[in-house]
Amino acid sequence: MQALLCSGYLSRGYTFFFSTINVFLSIATVLGNAVILAALRKESSLNSPSKLLYSCLAVTDLLVGLIVGPAAAVHFTMWSIDIGQMVDLCAYSAAISILSFTILTLVSLITLTAISVDRLLALSLGLRYRHVVTMKRIQVLLVCVWILSISYTLMMPLWNYSIAKICGYTLQSVCLVVSAFCYAKIFLTLRHHKTKVQVRVHQGQPNGRGIPLNIKRYRKTLSAAVWVLITLVACYLPHIAVTALFSIYGLSPLLRTMWGLSGILVFLISSLNPLLYCWKMKQVRQAVKITIRQALCLSD
Repeated sequence: MQALLCSGYLSRGYTFFFSTINVFLSIATVLGNAVILAALRKESSLNSPSKLLYSCLAVTDLLVGLIVGPAAAVHFTMWSIDIGQMVDLCAYSAAISILSFTILTLVSLITLTAISVDRLLALSLGLRYRHVVTMKRIQVLLVCVWILSISYTLMMPLWNYSIAKICGYTLQSVCLVVSAFCYAKIFLTLRHHKTKVQVRVHQGQPNGRGIPLNIKRYRKTLSAAVWVLITLVACYLPHIAVTALFSIYGLSPLLRTMWGLSGILVFLISSLNPLLYCWKMKQVRQAVKITIRQALCLSD
């Protein structure tokens, strides 16, 4: 494993580049998600369970910046150094980066799946939603998600590699299928609802004007969740492809470089998510502006 993680296939120029990018992304990730967490505390338009789910996503991204990024930077810095214990430090930092990132990625993916189910329940249950989806149930769910992700990741080194890989891919596939089903069901329901509203307005029936406002706010929170999921999948697929090529063709300078670049692309997700929240959720964007002004002592 040490030879796999820390053999000197990359030049010092490449390792310096990867280390610098990881440090920069770590700073951007920590600052961005810290602001989002502060803004979510002030945001009142989101219901409490939904706010807790989005806060969990922001926490995982914040931890990526605090743990994964610095560990990856140390790993790349030590990659081309072969002096005594420096190789051990390279391997340890790589192990910390990989294990912590695996935990946080699983938590993020399962939480995004929970958000998709939450949005479907909000649309389908109506007034019963607040009685079914409660803060206590969401808290229990998130504790279980963290325990599952940590347990799976720590048990991986004890399993057969093929079994661990199959279990991981199966869990990821189930999450993506559930999310895709929920969003497809939501979009079909919204489309049907829009048609019914248009018919009501055309026929001059009452209550046709009161419904679209709630749906409009719902669409914004839904859009944010969908874009976060799309970004995660789009940035993660190249890393999966390069890892598969690794296992088939073994070590090579080209694959090592591609692995480093794909890892940076995956790390980029945690820096992009705060921008997606601000882009797609107007209330969060306003709360972020207020938070930044207060942090810079520009508020009245």
